[in-house]
Amino acid sequence: MRLPLIRRLVLGLVLLLAAVVAGGSGKLRPPRRPSQGQAAGQFLRAVLRADYAAAYSRLAPEVRRGVSLPRFTTAAYPLWKSGQRRGPQIELYKLGIRLEASGSSRLFYDFSFVRDSAVKPPPAVLEVVFRDTAARAVLGFALRPVQRPTQGKTRP
Repeated sequence: MRLPLIRRLVLGLVLLLAAVVAGGSGKLRPPRRPSQGQAAGQFLRAVLRADYAAAYSRLAPEVRRGVSLPRFTTAAYPLWKSGQRRGPQIELYKLGIRLEASGSSRLFYDFSFVRDSAVKPPPAVLEVVFRDTAARAVLGFALRPVQRPTQGKTRP
């Protein structure tokens, strides 16, 4: 069964439009790799939804080899519990490099709960650690209390 000429033309135009929208060259582009900040946010949002399997899959392979899903779930529970109190919406608070006593360094992303956005600094941050700037697999995570600056003390 052959399609009428008008239908073939319309189908051709639709395919051409799809190719233009997909990248202009007619080639489909592979899905974009998330940025490191996006990967950190996706990991934390999965934990806050209690989608521990999805969050676990975002861990670095060497972390998954050393930590089972049940142990990961136990470790992630305090983050989920904090999200139950403060709400699931998070925002990037800061990122940086933490220098370790061994001389190595780790890249980290700290997120705060949107509900705490008026409090500076926030009472706690959700921290995600990566091996280096190229990594997208999570090396570590924590719910870290933020120390408040002391008022009235001066340094000598």
